[in-house]
Amino acid sequence: MKWGIDLGGTKIEGVILADDGSVLDRRRIATERENGYQHIVSRIALLVDQMKEATGLTPTHIGIGTPGTIDPKTGLMKNSNTVVLNGEPLGKDLQAAIGIPLTLANDANCFAVAETLMGCVPEKAPDAKVVFGVILGTGTGGGIVINGQVLAGAQGIGGEWGHMFLDNSGGYCYCGRVGCAERILAGPSLERYYANRAGVSRTMKEIVPRYRAGNDPHATATMERWFHFFAKGISTIINVIDPDVIVLGGGLSNIDELYTESIPRVVDHLFNPRMDTVFLRPALGDSAGVFGAALL
Repeated sequence: MKWGIDLGGTKIEGVILADDGSVLDRRRIATERENGYQHIVSRIALLVDQMKEATGLTPTHIGIGTPGTIDPKTGLMKNSNTVVLNGEPLGKDLQAAIGIPLTLANDANCFAVAETLMGCVPEKAPDAKVVFGVILGTGTGGGIVINGQVLAGAQGIGGEWGHMFLDNSGGYCYCGRVGCAERILAGPSLERYYANRAGVSRTMKEIVPRYRAGNDPHATATMERWFHFFAKGISTIINVIDPDVIVLGGGLSNIDELYTESIPRVVDHLFNPRMDTVFLRPALGDSAGVFGAALL
C-alpha cells in the first residue's frame, strides 16, 4: 500500500493506493491553519488515524506533499505561503506525532511525479526521461522528475522557477525580491496588472472572456503580456534542463490560448532552431498532489 497526504492551505487530503494504483481510501479534512502550526500537525495526525480506522490498515511509510520545502541542512520548512510553517521542523514534529517514517516533498514535485508515473506522461510520452511539471494558478511553481525520481536539489529548491527573475515590471515579491516569475505569471498578478491598467478589478474568469470578445483593450494587454512572459520564462527552463515533456497544471493551465498563443512563441527564445519538448495537459486533475505524495 502507498499512503499519501497532501497538505494544502485550506484542506488536508489523504489517500491509500493499492499496488495497481486503485484507491482504497481517500478523505479530506480542513487545515484550519488560522489556529497555528501545532494545530496543523495535529490535523495531519488526525487524518492518518481516520484512514487507519476506516481501513484497518497500518502504514509502514507515508509520503507528504507540502507547500514550501524542507531545507536539507536545517530540517526547517521554508518558502511556504502557509507562513506559519516557515522556520518549523515539520518533518521532525510529524514523525513524532504519527510515529511512522515519512518522506516530505514540495507540492509541485508531487504534481510532477504523479503526472510522470500515473498521469499524462505514460500515455502521451512513454519514453520521456526528463519531465518538468509546472503549476500556474494562485502561485507559480515547478518540479523536476528525472528517470521517475524527483530532483529536489542541494538546497531543496529544484524546479522553483516561480522565483527566478523574469522582469522588473513584476515589482516586489513576498520572497523579498523584485521581478519574480510568480509576480508576472500567477493569477493574482495578472488580475493586479489588469486593475492597474483599467482602474477596475476583475477576476481571470472575467478577463479571459473579455480578451476573447476583443472588446476590452486592457484584457488584451493583460493576456498578451502573459503569453509573452510565459514563453520567455519557460524557455529558460528548456535551455537549462532540456526536458522531454513539460506538464502544465494549476487553474491557469486550462486556458486554451496558453497552448495556441504562448507555447508557439517559446522557440523564439531557445538555443535551438526548433522545439522538440512536448507540452501536455495534466490527466489527474486535483488528484495529482495526493497521488504524488503517495508515490514518494
